[in-house]
Amino acid sequence: MEITVAKTAGFCFGVKRAVDMVYEQADKGKVYTYGPIIHNEEVIEDLKKHGVEVIETIDDINGLSEGSVVIRSHGVGKDVYDAIENKGLTLVDATCPFVKKIHDIVYDESNKGKVVLIIGSKNHAEVEGIKGWCVQEPIIIESEEEAYNINLPEGSDISVVSQTTFNENKFKHLLEILKQKGYNLNVYNTICNATHVRQEEASSLAASVDHMIVIGGKHSSNTQKLYDICKGKCGNTYYIQTLVDLDLTAFESAVRVGITAGASTPNYIIKEVLKAMSEEKNEFEQLLSEEKPVTVHNGQVVEGTVISVKEDEIVLNIGYKADGIITRAEYSNVPSVDLTEAVKVGDTMSAKVIKVNDGEGQVLLSYKRVAAEKANERLEEAFNNQEVLKAKVTQVVDGGISVTVGEGRVFIPASLVSDTYERDLKKYMDQEVEFIISEFNPKKRRIIGNRKQILVERKAEAAKALFDRISVGDTVTGKVKNITDFGAFIDLGGADGLLHISEMSWGRVENPKKVFKVDDEVTAFIKDINGSKIALSLKFPEKNPWNSAAEKYAIGQVVTGRVARMTDFGAFIELEPGVDALLHVSQIAREHIEKPSDVLKVNETVEAKVVDFKLEDKKISLSMKALLPQEDEASEEVAPEVEATEAAETTEE
Repeated sequence: MEITVAKTAGFCFGVKRAVDMVYEQADKGKVYTYGPIIHNEEVIEDLKKHGVEVIETIDDINGLSEGSVVIRSHGVGKDVYDAIENKGLTLVDATCPFVKKIHDIVYDESNKGKVVLIIGSKNHAEVEGIKGWCVQEPIIIESEEEAYNINLPEGSDISVVSQTTFNENKFKHLLEILKQKGYNLNVYNTICNATHVRQEEASSLAASVDHMIVIGGKHSSNTQKLYDICKGKCGNTYYIQTLVDLDLTAFESAVRVGITAGASTPNYIIKEVLKAMSEEKNEFEQLLSEEKPVTVHNGQVVEGTVISVKEDEIVLNIGYKADGIITRAEYSNVPSVDLTEAVKVGDTMSAKVIKVNDGEGQVLLSYKRVAAEKANERLEEAFNNQEVLKAKVTQVVDGGISVTVGEGRVFIPASLVSDTYERDLKKYMDQEVEFIISEFNPKKRRIIGNRKQILVERKAEAAKALFDRISVGDTVTGKVKNITDFGAFIDLGGADGLLHISEMSWGRVENPKKVFKVDDEVTAFIKDINGSKIALSLKFPEKNPWNSAAEKYAIGQVVTGRVARMTDFGAFIELEPGVDALLHVSQIAREHIEKPSDVLKVNETVEAKVVDFKLEDKKISLSMKALLPQEDEASEEVAPEVEATEAAETTEE
């Protein structure tokens, strides 16, 4: 016979904590529990032997004169607390921390005037206790019919909580019904994750065996739910309180048997059933053996197993009488992290003890502090070795940026972010950057990063490599980095080259910003290298328009050009980029013209004849008058040489 016991069988965190607290009080004097501490008759009977009595009503409290009253794990209403305080009795609060949170929620929400809706069994002790913390009468439902029968105006604001042991699938189904009714729901999913895990494990185990045993008190709500779940998966499912209820003859032909137990079932009862089923010890029986007492203290690093996880809280079994709690704030410095995505039940984690008792009987732990210490060790090593690190920028402030290495924070001042002035650091947000640790002092929380040093060193290396391979006359390609009125600076990958305005074209360039924009790719040749300065040019010799000008603009040729600019003595005509010719004022028309602007406009297209060409001086003279019909005894006059010379010199400026 193969016997499998569910890992989650037996006391849950809240129940174990409550029972331990009662036994501790039993040694100190007269002790009462308000209602049965748990729904398990065996435990209640054993507590009676230790002198613990059960009281059921506030009248019972009023009849006491001394002693301690223990609030059970299911919790009670506020009126019970008030009664104990008014009688001057010692109050020992063993309410499960998860239930206590529900009390706080409904108390706050009802104080705000909100409608509180509790999903759970009206008669369950936990639900009665939750109800007792509502300032206004809450709505309690546990069925589809009750959900459909709620009669509130459409659009009503409702705050929803749940009994911790309620079935999660049923909870979601009831929420869907409420949403269909048009209510605005503020949902607090207060179902204990450990309960959900226990039910899921029981369902899976029952589906894989031919006989299933469910152990727990007959009045235990969570045990009844386990039985219903297992019965649905395995027809041969048996519900027992103790070994006495088990008919061993029913298992004579069993091949695979599964065992689970409710949250209020002591381990010794599970052990008795297990031993009766098989003489062989197995792994679970060893886990149920009595463990040596464990102590914890503030600052201690403990290791535990995740037994429950919600979006904002992790519960760890650390082998102590109370479980450990890691809040979202103590898990990570990232405020929006969803813990259900970060960890899962069964994971092992190391954490530091912050408080042995957080006020609710739990051990408050910090995961991020352990992670930060490990991160600091890593950062110190990088500091000593001047290692280059890479990390994502997680915060941008006026004075610099912060990056996160593990849970360790490194601040990079604005002056060390780049090798040039950065006006806006926001562009670095969520970007990965490289840096070194230039200052390490964790005691003063001063861990400084330096990105500038890396950039400077790499640029120096790139510059050396660039100058080693280039020479005057080489053709290079780079990107426009900056544009000024006098030229453009081209990033060549290690150093910048200046492309002066006079070297941008064989033609005339009025403004570099009209020709280029930042990040444009430019191919130029190196005109000069002077130390660390590189002069670039786009005036490639083979593209010099004067190379073919003698043929294209020979004397007598009729050409067309654009009026580029004018002076009082003539107009300069652009025949093509880089080739301008002078149209003297005397050669515009036969009649006398005072100045060219009287008859011509800039950018106007004109036709004229070449009347003079001097290649060595790059001078061309034009005449529009020469194209006019000849008149009697009229002759063409060429502009005086002195004026043509003056005009040509102006062209060269």
